[in-house]
Amino acid sequence: MCDTHDNSPHKGIQHDGHDEEHKTWSRRSFMQALGIAGSGSMLLGGNMLTASAPSPLSAAISAANTDNILILIRLSGGNDGLSTVIPINQYDLYANARPNIYIPESKVLKLTDEFGVPTYMGSLEQMWGDGQFKAVHGVGYEGQSLSHFTGTDIFSNTDLNTTGFDGEDTGWMGRHFENIYPDYLFNPPPAPAAVQIGNFGSLVFQGEETNYAFVASNIDQLEEIAETGLQYNLDPALFDDCMYGDQLQFLRGVANVTYEYSGTIADAYARGQNQVEYQDNGIARQLALLARLIKGNLGTKVYMITLGGFDTHGNQPLAHERLMTYLSVAVDNFYDDLAFTEQDDKVLSMTFSEFGRRIFENGSNGTDHGKAAPTLFFGAGLNGSAFVGDHPTLANPDGRGNLEYTMDFRHLYATVMAEWLCIPIPLVEQHILGGYTYNPINLGFNCSGVDFPDIVYSDGEVTPPDQPDSGDPTTPNPELADAVIHRPFYPSDENPHIYLEMPFSAHVDIQLYNIMGQKVGTIFNEMVMEGTREINIRDGVRQNLATGKYIYRIMVQDQKMAKSVLVA
Repeated sequence: MCDTHDNSPHKGIQHDGHDEEHKTWSRRSFMQALGIAGSGSMLLGGNMLTASAPSPLSAAISAANTDNILILIRLSGGNDGLSTVIPINQYDLYANARPNIYIPESKVLKLTDEFGVPTYMGSLEQMWGDGQFKAVHGVGYEGQSLSHFTGTDIFSNTDLNTTGFDGEDTGWMGRHFENIYPDYLFNPPPAPAAVQIGNFGSLVFQGEETNYAFVASNIDQLEEIAETGLQYNLDPALFDDCMYGDQLQFLRGVANVTYEYSGTIADAYARGQNQVEYQDNGIARQLALLARLIKGNLGTKVYMITLGGFDTHGNQPLAHERLMTYLSVAVDNFYDDLAFTEQDDKVLSMTFSEFGRRIFENGSNGTDHGKAAPTLFFGAGLNGSAFVGDHPTLANPDGRGNLEYTMDFRHLYATVMAEWLCIPIPLVEQHILGGYTYNPINLGFNCSGVDFPDIVYSDGEVTPPDQPDSGDPTTPNPELADAVIHRPFYPSDENPHIYLEMPFSAHVDIQLYNIMGQKVGTIFNEMVMEGTREINIRDGVRQNLATGKYIYRIMVQDQKMAKSVLVA
């Protein structure tokens, strides 16, 4: 037989159960390797199903969708969060836990008084200054798995009950695509619903009937598809020494004909062009190709790429520096490239990994499987840079030295779906997340128009207080439910006001913050008598306010509430 695959095995440092786990294939991985659970052409009732024109239903739904694009960047192996976002406000605890691998203060790029990144991620400094970089602290879930496979499955299917072979067989994006493309196998959309670079069709895109991603096993294959319009290379020389070479060549030819998305990708690749020079490494090549497809208006809304090598049980400093340098430079180049066609504000990128690493170093100058880790977001659509949420404390780790999560990853996924991809909230909660109710997070974009109950920014200046978990944006804090009512409203002149209803006389202090949590000015600060009051935000601040979203914080007696407001 002939071998048409490139194999690059990597042997990590052993630990209990680690090597054995990597030898184990899940039932799903086995099916994907056979192509049973993958996308593309398939046999049904003896008939070959191929791509064709979209149905009127799917075309209508697709046309109604936002033109925003999401890039999922998988940091495969379990990224070490403490080597990614360095807690300056807990630096002594951090350095003492890692005497041989901590990043010295001289090599910390301080972005706020509280947090920084390693200087080898310095390519992101300009993005931070341009409001295109957010990091969400402590992302994880209750009872987090430290298994590569189970952890990956849980972040893909959002099912916290997943164990081994058990768990939800569909993914969070797969369920979305299944809802908008109910006849996908017979009438797929004109462009791939998703494009993934990776060995198997990810569970993220898996639906009940099919995987909705166009999958290329590696960047070499996708580049060849983009350049030639063919899924497989049919060079006869590849089959000269193969048993059944003629048959394999024939099957590949059939696949090329039926897999029409290859031609669609090639057309977009020909229309687009890179206007920035990228480095020559895997993540840079992946993002360069994605930039060209996006600039060529492929029409795909979701992409997934992978940067591997984060299972750093040994020699972590050098490995992590190399990987995060590659990522930082490539992401910066990617958005510079998109800016040439003014598409940088339409593309949001987010990282994810199956778990984080432990606080304490091990005996091999590395770290072992841990729990919480930051999620990084990139793009002009963030409308401001910030560290979001509460960083886990290093003072009270669990018995194994793990950081406890402070942000349920499902909140982030649901927020991205509802506020960036503009999927209706009921679908996000009922169909996408199986009825799970989420608390939206203010990441700087808002498609649904609802107020964000959680507005927490760690930027060294101010942390606006939490809001109630309520679907009604006018519902006040429960502790003031029988007291003060406030809400923003917009008169005909579109100058924003705050409607204030006071059941008693009290001193009222209203401060205005930008979306990074930085104080802009005082809107109102005086005694208010019982009754109603309308407060003009622009007149109160008495300075020019740029158009955009702001947050006002109202303080009555010793209690505070916050709400977002749009200044036009």
